[in-house]
Amino acid sequence: MKRTIAAVAAAYLACTCAASAKDMSLAYWMGPKHPMNAGLFEPFAEKLAEVSGGEMTVTQYPGGALNTAPPKQYSIMLSGVADVVFALPGYTSDLFPKTNVISFPGVCEDAVECTEALLRAKSELEDEYDAKLLAIWANDKPVLITRDTPVRTLEDLKGLKIRVATKESVSSVEAMGASAVAQPASVLNQNLANGVIDGIMIGASAIASFKLHEPGKYVTTWFPSSASALILAMNKGYYDSLSDQEKAWVDAAADESLSRAAGQAYQRAGENGLQVAADNGMELIEISDEEKARFNDAIADAMAASMQEKAGDKTVGEIMAIMKGE
Repeated sequence: MKRTIAAVAAAYLACTCAASAKDMSLAYWMGPKHPMNAGLFEPFAEKLAEVSGGEMTVTQYPGGALNTAPPKQYSIMLSGVADVVFALPGYTSDLFPKTNVISFPGVCEDAVECTEALLRAKSELEDEYDAKLLAIWANDKPVLITRDTPVRTLEDLKGLKIRVATKESVSSVEAMGASAVAQPASVLNQNLANGVIDGIMIGASAIASFKLHEPGKYVTTWFPSSASALILAMNKGYYDSLSDQEKAWVDAAADESLSRAAGQAYQRAGENGLQVAADNGMELIEISDEEKARFNDAIADAMAASMQEKAGDKTVGEIMAIMKGE
């Protein structure tokens, strides 16, 4: 009888603990094998469970389970469809003009450096989000992937339809003689294969993540741009509803080391992407320093004009200086 009572009591306590645990939903459209799962989502969930003693947990919803349209990630977080989302501010550039300054050429050189640039400007950038910004980081610097036309010189770009991730890249791409087309990463494989676009401007990590080595034949390993910003954001109402202790646990699990780890993960993923390209027979094209100078000369006037444009309450040039630590 005593053993029965003890067993019932233990079961009751277990149920009580499970019921009291606060579980949050985390939505992203990529598959669970995407580099950000191991580089960010799992570390955040593990750290949150650790610091909270299991009182706060995270359930992942990958592969578009809660949203299949990447540009709508931020809006499903605002509406409460998901408590936490992975999103690219570049997909809704008008909402985040300061954040997307990171995409302009000359800001930074790789995922780690670009993540540090975003963190330097974080106090300026946070005001753009109607959310709790858990992490902000950058992907690897873009390469140019093409199917039919190897791009070795500035002239090779003339007339090509090039996918860009943010509108901040449009003026530079068009100054080089190409046409810029904004498209989410989820459609790029099919669109390059079908000839809807001629080339893809994207971080090399996407070669493996989205199997771009299948439709692509060439990778121009340098292209005048910096990177794209990425965020992990929590619904503000959800965060505000937490107790002070729960907020402290979330803050501890989402300190700046989380952003840095995500940037480092993208750095590794970019290196892996180039290796996947080489292993699958894609030609890796290295641009000479002289040709790089021609590319940069071609975009000089467009860049000078962009520096004077407004980015929130500052200019693009002012935000860029903050990012660069000037």
